[in-house]
Amino acid sequence: MQQSAFYENDTTLAQYLEFHFGERWHGEANFPKALADAAMDAMDGRPLKRALDIGCACGRTGFELARYFQHVDGIDFSSAFVGKCQELAREKVVRYARPEEGELVSHQERTLASLGLEEAAGRVAFHQGDACNLEPRFTGYDLVLAGNLIDRLYQPSLFLTTIHERINELGLLVIASPYTWLEEYTPRAQWVGGFKKNGEDFFTFDGLAEMLAPHFRLLVEPRSLPFVIRETRNKFQHSFSELTVWEKVSQ
Repeated sequence: MQQSAFYENDTTLAQYLEFHFGERWHGEANFPKALADAAMDAMDGRPLKRALDIGCACGRTGFELARYFQHVDGIDFSSAFVGKCQELAREKVVRYARPEEGELVSHQERTLASLGLEEAAGRVAFHQGDACNLEPRFTGYDLVLAGNLIDRLYQPSLFLTTIHERINELGLLVIASPYTWLEEYTPRAQWVGGFKKNGEDFFTFDGLAEMLAPHFRLLVEPRSLPFVIRETRNKFQHSFSELTVWEKVSQ
């Protein structure tokens, strides 16, 4: 798919490895870990057998969930991301050249052991896949977590209106997104929100609530999680992702 090309280059891979496993920047928590922690708070006594981290990028959230779940699947469209996840799960160490300035880089090494994740690595498996067209085997989950995913899908409605089929009764769907809709990733007609509808502002949360209503109920009020992506030593993206938690209702 065209929209994944951005994620297949070495510079972007290095930026995301730093985002997942590197230093904390500007006082913000590690976002992939914070996302897993928020999901675990929401689970609140529910079964912890199987979880799906969809749009897993470089895998930190999946590893963090594997501290608690018996099995975690991580799926991403980017072969570069998935390959690095698989290497990290296997070798327990990741090395990358972090962009500093122009052509200058610094060589970084991170280990799962230093993050307390080495033992969890045995319970997570990473796969390349399409969130809008998941293979049938990816089902029976107590938790599906979609972190910064929906506004990068070519047809997010496909994901949102079918994901209930993958989740156990009373299981959770956790979505986090900054809702940065761009036509280079998602055709305008496929945006979930961020436009006028019948003359009124129609936000992405409104679209989520509408699409998920047949099979889910909102469990807690939405809240924002901050995240910082380091591009170079002098340039950072400081953003907020809206976190929503949905419980699959009995049919």
